[in-house]
Amino acid sequence: MTDAPMTAQAASTATAGDILSSHLTALAGAFLRALPLAVGEVGGRPGASVLPSEGTADLLRAVRRISGLLTTFSATFEPVWAQESRTELAWLLNLLALEPGYVRRSARLLGALDGLSGSEAEGPGMLAGHAGAPKARALLDRQLTLARTRAHSTVLQELRSARLHALADRMTLLVAEAPLAESAGGRAGAVLVPQAAAAFGALAASAQQLPLQRASTPYGGDGLRRLGVVPSARGALDADAALAADDAPWHRTRGLVKRARYALEVCGRPSAVLDELDLVLLRHQEASEAAVTAATAARTPRITPATAYVLGVVHADQRLEVEAARYAFGRRWPELPPGTETWLELPPAEGWGASAESRTA
Repeated sequence: MTDAPMTAQAASTATAGDILSSHLTALAGAFLRALPLAVGEVGGRPGASVLPSEGTADLLRAVRRISGLLTTFSATFEPVWAQESRTELAWLLNLLALEPGYVRRSARLLGALDGLSGSEAEGPGMLAGHAGAPKARALLDRQLTLARTRAHSTVLQELRSARLHALADRMTLLVAEAPLAESAGGRAGAVLVPQAAAAFGALAASAQQLPLQRASTPYGGDGLRRLGVVPSARGALDADAALAADDAPWHRTRGLVKRARYALEVCGRPSAVLDELDLVLLRHQEASEAAVTAATAARTPRITPATAYVLGVVHADQRLEVEAARYAFGRRWPELPPGTETWLELPPAEGWGASAESRTA
């Protein structure tokens, strides 16, 4: 496969199987090239690691897109093979995300605490000089370093497992031939566009369920004070469960934004707007996860009240970031095209069959 898009004549006669096989060949090849680099990078760094370097980033990019393609266009593949492949790719994606997730969370929380306890040109932070700030920072750093080290050991072990070798074998076979269903013999537009439209329909339905009205002001005070109705199995409201339930629809929407992005790429219509929304919802997810970490640290036994107070302030700071991301999403979403057909009727950027290797994260 080449990086050049198909000619107009070839695109007009291409089948759905041609397009999907072309994308999968490129993505599986990228997977196989990045895998040994990623394994070497993980094995060559200590538990106190850095963010993913080129090999790991390339592997994550390929895994996300293969999984998204198999999900959105599932009706075009042999169903048992597609389901098994999605399961294994989800396992690898979650595995590779463990350690970098702790690295980003540590940078976010320690950076926020340093900002709150330091002095800038605009004036001192609200925790400047607070006795609990140094101890809170040390506690967060210690707990996140320990979690990161454990995640590193887990990743090292799993990257040497038979399960990963089996997934690599599956990707090797995918380079040669994708297990396609009979429907893959239809014209690309007639088969793939309705499935891509279904991905946009799922995204639109998910976005409609978000409490955008509650996130309609820049300072989300109401969002910080009030959550949606969250039933509790025990009949009593649990704060952690309530926050997790309030965040969950936003996390699901981010997954659907990614699916829509990758569907447009297959159709030759990548979207900078969806890229932007993905980044906004990534900010939301990372802030919500950081808030959970701060709240958990505040419940550490035998810490001083001053330390717990500082961690509570950091928790509130991250929940403000959550509300800011929701506001940013709510400001952008209504400006998008009103129907999925509008997206799919936009002029192709490169055309059917454009290489998937050049796509961004």
